Amino acid sequence: MLDLEVVPERSLGNEQWEFTLGMPLAQAVAILQKHCRIIKNVQVLYSEQSPLSHDLILNLTQDGIKLLFDAFNQRLKGVHFNSQAIAPTIEQIDQSFGATHPGVYNSAEQLFHLNFRGLSFSFQLDSWTEAPKYEPNFAHGLASLQIPHGATVKRMYIYSGNSLQDTKAPMMPLSCFLGNVYAESVDVLRDGTGPAGLRLRLLTAGCGPGLLADAKMRVFERSVYFGDSCQDVLSMLGSPHKVFYKSEDKMKIHSPSPHKQVPSKCNDYFFNYFTLGVDILFDANTHKVKKFVLHTNYPGHYNFNIYHRCEFKIPLAIKKENADGQTETCTTYSKWDNIQELLGHPVEKPVVLHRSSSPNNTNPFGSTFCFGLQRMIFEVMQNNHIASVTLYGPPRPGTHLRTSELP
Repeated sequence: MLDLEVVPERSLGNEQWEFTLGMPLAQAVAILQKHCRIIKNVQVLYSEQSPLSHDLILNLTQDGIKLLFDAFNQRLKGVHFNSQAIAPTIEQIDQSFGATHPGVYNSAEQLFHLNFRGLSFSFQLDSWTEAPKYEPNFAHGLASLQIPHGATVKRMYIYSGNSLQDTKAPMMPLSCFLGNVYAESVDVLRDGTGPAGLRLRLLTAGCGPGLLADAKMRVFERSVYFGDSCQDVLSMLGSPHKVFYKSEDKMKIHSPSPHKQVPSKCNDYFFNYFTLGVDILFDANTHKVKKFVLHTNYPGHYNFNIYHRCEFKIPLAIKKENADGQTETCTTYSKWDNIQELLGHPVEKPVVLHRSSSPNNTNPFGSTFCFGLQRMIFEVMQNNHIASVTLYGPPRPGTHLRTSELP
């Protein structure tokens, strides 16, 4: 059994680790992986067909803990604790947290909810013979509720705010940045022919002047374009988390006359920015940007939890009658059917993409389908959500005037 400290409206943890409200999903998973000998039997629960309709849950079955992550921003919004081994009594709760507002009795669940700010306790009342007197018509605080001495808690909830029903995941705490830079939003820039680059609104935990200054969140914008050099990208976004060299191009078979293409002596390479949810591909010969890959990090995809979710917005040129010059916006949460209605159906059939770690391994999540439109490749999952968007185009020679680039 884990020995944990509860901090209302903040966290659950001990001296070695801490699950903090607002923590990104990837950090929580990293904690569980690091302490896998202590924390065992962890389940990942999500809706396969409608991943945005339910919270993403890490279920620590052995310890009776559920970590609830917001389906959209994938940050920790609540902790549910249900342990039958050691359950605090009403007297222990009163000694630890003091007085609070009168609780609420839910007759359907036969549960009595005692609420503090950022913390709630649920008591099981099914064995009590006088449940009607716990209806919310009391006027004298906890004493009037007549809760039997020794009544124990069935569930405990840690959340942000005053209401468990209305709680939302807070902003990421400064303690969770750990020296990384995160993308609040990514806007795809367009020219007359298609995507031209990315404008990223970035967040980091910076410090003011002086060694003892308190850390504070810094917000700034950076832009990168097709044709930018490797040094340009490094100066805008900093060092990547990983550099990946392509060993082969499996899509080359779909090019016209692939057997006539001269094999390159060098390999193109990616800059992987995991906390931005972005990959940038450079040409091996010119060292210029040739592709951007934006990842949505939906559960049920082969690359799930490798990248943080990229909150992108892509302006699309509509292919409909009487819609010349009009644009619509594709986001991380758009579905492929809606995009096809705006852009028209692709001329060619999709390319089936089946990922696996080795030729002998199987992918439990199945294949995805890649559609090409307007110098973009949309990787579509079987539930109709977008797994990734690859932007490509001819390199843009020369330099670009960047505005709003300094913090």
